[in-house]
Amino acid sequence: MRKILIVFILILIMVSDLPAQNRIVKFEEIKVLNQKTPKPMVVLIMTSWCKYCHAMKNTMTKDKNVSELLKEKFYTLFLNPEDKNDIIFAGRNFKHKAGLHELAKELGTINGQVSYPTITVLNVKNEIIYQHAGFLSPRAMFSILEKVSKN
Repeated sequence: MRKILIVFILILIMVSDLPAQNRIVKFEEIKVLNQKTPKPMVVLIMTSWCKYCHAMKNTMTKDKNVSELLKEKFYTLFLNPEDKNDIIFAGRNFKHKAGLHELAKELGTINGQVSYPTITVLNVKNEIIYQHAGFLSPRAMFSILEKVSKN
């Protein structure tokens, strides 16, 4: 029993030294979170089959500079345009229709089309203030998010 307790304490000490990860929130949580602590939102529109989408997700969750900036200045959300579940956001009910989720279409359409990955930044009023379609390197993502966070 004593060995188990020692191992448990050592694990707790090691985990406490790890940087805190950016908490990924759900669209349904945004209203309450923004009432408590207003922040802009960064939405990554990504599919399960897109390797560039997963690389962007890894940047957002594992790159130290990007994840710390996201944690401090933004709420982070992931949106799968192939998800069949309804999403209630900004007082509206968005559904999956004709192979594409309505919310992905609303937030990810640039020049008449949705591509993956797409990053969309919304202000606290749920208005789109920035969009980028395509892969971003960690350095480029950090630079863009830093500029957006200052406006």
